[in-house]
Amino acid sequence: MSFRERIRHELTGRRESAMYRQPLTVRALDGVNLTLKDGRQVIGFASNDYLGLAGHPDIAAAFKRGIDTWGSGSGAAHLVSGHSAAHQALEEELADFLGRERALLFSTGYMANLGTIAALVGQGDRVFQDRLNHASLLDAGLLSGARHQRYAHADSDDLARRLSATTEGETLIVTDAVFSMDGDIASLPKLAASAKRHQAWLMADDAHGIGVLGPQGRGSCAHFGLSAEHVPVLMGTLGKAFGTAGAFVAGDADLIEYLIQRARPYIYTTAMPAALAEATRTSLTLLQDDARRQILNENIAYFRSACAQRLPSGMLMKSPTAIQPLLIGDNARALALSAHLLGSGFLVTAIRPPTVPEGTARLRITLSATHQRAQIDRLIDALAGALKSNP
Repeated sequence: MSFRERIRHELTGRRESAMYRQPLTVRALDGVNLTLKDGRQVIGFASNDYLGLAGHPDIAAAFKRGIDTWGSGSGAAHLVSGHSAAHQALEEELADFLGRERALLFSTGYMANLGTIAALVGQGDRVFQDRLNHASLLDAGLLSGARHQRYAHADSDDLARRLSATTEGETLIVTDAVFSMDGDIASLPKLAASAKRHQAWLMADDAHGIGVLGPQGRGSCAHFGLSAEHVPVLMGTLGKAFGTAGAFVAGDADLIEYLIQRARPYIYTTAMPAALAEATRTSLTLLQDDARRQILNENIAYFRSACAQRLPSGMLMKSPTAIQPLLIGDNARALALSAHLLGSGFLVTAIRPPTVPEGTARLRITLSATHQRAQIDRLIDALAGALKSNP
C-alpha cells in the first residue's frame, strides 16, 4: 500500500467510525460568546478559559505594551538571544507564586512534558503513569526510552504493586493533577507517599489545576497542602486559567538548571514572545483574586445540581472541577448530540477515542466564571432536548 493509499484508507476509516476530526472556525470571540465563520452566534461551553481572563482588557493592554517594548517575536531560543527581562521576571514571579525555587518557561505544555520527562529518565530507568494521563505525558514516557508502565486510573494500590515489582534505575511517577477529560483530581498525597517509599520522584501536570484550585489559585499541590518535597516536578500551562499561552516547569534550582542543559524542546525552540510574557505577568496578578474562583465554583455546583434534576441518572460523570463530562458511549451518538447542541446555539465538544478509552465517548462541558446562570439553564434545557431527539 502506497503512502497515498494508506492516507486515504485511514481517512475513510475515521469517517466510517465517527472518529473524523475537523476544526471549527471562529470569526469573533467575546468571553463565552462566539461568532462562527458562517455568522451564527453560540455560547461556548468548550473552552479551558476557566476564569474568563483570555479577554480581560488589562491583559490585552499589557500585551500591547509588551509589543511596543519588545516587538511581536523573540527572535531566537532562550539560550541564544531570545530570553528577555520579561521572560526572566515571569519565571521568578511564577516560582514565587508556587513556592518553588525556580521556574522555566516552555512554548507549550506538550513541549514542557516531552522535554522534562525525556531529560529525567532514559534507558535503564522506569516511568509509571496513570492510564488516563494526557497524551503529551504518555508520548514523553514512550519516547524517553525508559521502561514505561501505565497503572490503573487513580489506583494507588496498583501503582504500589508495580513499583514493588522491580527496582533497577531511577523511578519517575507521572500524573495529571486534574484529568483533562474526566475532571477528577489525582490523589497527590497517596502518590507522594508511594514515591517516598520507593525513593521515586513525582511529577504532576497541573495544567487544569493551577489558577482554579487551592488558595489564590496556587493549584493542586496547594489544594492538598503539599510542598516541593512531596511533588518535586510541577508543570503548568498558561493557556487555560491564565488566559494567555505557553507553559512552565517549576522545581528546585538544580532541577531547572538540569532542564536548561538537557530539555531539547527548551534548547532548540524559539522562545515565546516577550510581549506574551508581559501579558502573563498581568494575568498572574489578576488570577490571585479569589472572587472569580468563587463564581466558578458556584457555577459548577449549580450545573451539577441542575443536571441531577433534569438529566438521566449516572450520565454526568463525577467531577468537582470545571470539566463536567457527560458520558455517552457511542461515537456517532456523541457527535449527533454535539451537532444538535450547536444547532441550538451551544458549542459543546464531542470527545472520542483515542482521546478517551473505547466505548466512553462523551460530551465535554467546561464551565467558566463568566457563564451566567441563565446560560447554564438554557444549556441544560438544550441537553435534555438533544437526549430526547437522539436516544
